[in-house]
Amino acid sequence: MAKAPSLITALRPWLGVLAGRRRRLWLGGGLMALTLLSALGLFAVSGWFITATGLTGLLLAAGAAATLDVYVPGGAIRLFAVTRTASRYLERLYNHDTVLRLLADLRTRLFTALAGQDSRVLAGRRASDWLNRLTADIDTLDSLYLRLLAPPAVALLAGALLSAGAAFFVPQAGAVLAAVLLAGWLWLTLGQARLGMSASRRHVDELEALRGGVIDTLQGLAELEAYATLAHRRRRLETLEARLHASQRRLGRRVALGNAVQVWLVGSATLATLWLAARAFQAGGISGAVMVMLPMAVLAMNEAFGALPAAFTWLGATRGAAERLNELNATPTTTPPAAAPPPENALTLTLERVGVHYPDALQPALSALSFTLAPGERLAVEGASGSGKSTLTALLGRQLAPSEGRITLGGVALDAWPDAALRRRVAVLTQQSELLDDSLAANLRLASPDADDAALWRALDQVALADWADALPQGLNTRVGEGGRRISGGQARRVALARIVLRDPALVVLDEPFAGIDRATAQALSAALDRWLAGRSVVYLVHEADDAALAGIARRVTLVEGRPAAATIHHGTPPAAR
Repeated sequence: MAKAPSLITALRPWLGVLAGRRRRLWLGGGLMALTLLSALGLFAVSGWFITATGLTGLLLAAGAAATLDVYVPGGAIRLFAVTRTASRYLERLYNHDTVLRLLADLRTRLFTALAGQDSRVLAGRRASDWLNRLTADIDTLDSLYLRLLAPPAVALLAGALLSAGAAFFVPQAGAVLAAVLLAGWLWLTLGQARLGMSASRRHVDELEALRGGVIDTLQGLAELEAYATLAHRRRRLETLEARLHASQRRLGRRVALGNAVQVWLVGSATLATLWLAARAFQAGGISGAVMVMLPMAVLAMNEAFGALPAAFTWLGATRGAAERLNELNATPTTTPPAAAPPPENALTLTLERVGVHYPDALQPALSALSFTLAPGERLAVEGASGSGKSTLTALLGRQLAPSEGRITLGGVALDAWPDAALRRRVAVLTQQSELLDDSLAANLRLASPDADDAALWRALDQVALADWADALPQGLNTRVGEGGRRISGGQARRVALARIVLRDPALVVLDEPFAGIDRATAQALSAALDRWLAGRSVVYLVHEADDAALAGIARRVTLVEGRPAAATIHHGTPPAAR
């Protein structure tokens, strides 16, 4: 079993993300320190002023001559009070804005990592797992600065300044205060972290399991109802929920222990400082007002230490989230830098004994697949479900890297093409039509952001959707719903196909282009596409090649359980190459 990475190793990549905004972090930490130091000053000066006022009053009542300048300490109290209020407001406003920016940085980093993964990695986890990475794990990391880095650093700074100030008046009090506060700081950080490390890591794993179970249950609700297993599934979720509540109570008790230690610590430091200050007062070393001022200042450390127990008890959750996200970032991407500029002329597609074996799969998804597609040629790859057609689609779109063999496009290895150049020259229609909850025009412009309405109408006409779109209530501005739920599956497929038309590629890969479309519409669509596909290289991936629907096919390759079973020549002349 692999050894778990250390805490520093797990957090190092995300500390690097924070370092990108180091100026904001320093300023936010400075505001936090200003707030705490203002609280220390307010408690100290208030204690001194109240005591000095009382002593002066007693002297005047006894008939003695006494004077007290009330303006300087009164002004200091007002200064500290206003500064504390203003700096706390600015600190909360500024630091929360910083955290939101950091969350955007973290999610951008994660989306970038996800975009570089191939289909094998993405298929290795459920959709609920990826959702947890994007939401729960990233949200857990937002505590890295606001709870785990800045507060303990500011608390340590405040403790050092307070101990130095106390030592100026009573050296013994300063030494004792430094020792007590440092020991307490170590327990509230390292001690609480060790106490809650395994429990908090286990808690987030249980929370992830519960979220995933709920999402899977909702997605499979119809099937669970149909097979009368919903009650069993509910009992499993209730068991997970009970375990989650138990871990929450366990962690809550450890946080409560930390809070009790924190209160006892500050109280003990206050009493020790008061006792040592009283001895110094008896010896005539300090005034009565200073004797009260020192323990009053120590009480302000409650504000410095108050947030540490909960933050560090849950450090294991942050560590676990970082480790899971690091696994994703450590996965190699499928788009290494290009070795040479790709060709701009007509492209020849070549597969040389290409094979794909998914992790933990019993047999390869593809094996020893070889063919060459000349510029302007059309090839039909047919096979039953599970024969490897979708895997071939992912390979040609570079969403998947082959386990063996080699793919070249225009004489250049496919994995050496720059991403922008590949997306410009190659377009892939997958079996899943991705539509956003936006207008029809916005969904089409995903392929060509600068396309005008005339270009959109031409693309819709190529896929036999122009009349349908013209009849919509708001035409191109009609919303299609989340995932295209407001339109039929066949219409969604043709909208996705219209996006390919807008791309104007040289190589087109169409995975089941006529799925969800009746035969008459498929033939009409094929006729419209045939004109647009003239001169382009085309790979059709279908269950069974239909001469009536697939025009201009020059060759067919049949796949059986991932292996090429047959290749036949279809009589006809391919269109001229682009």
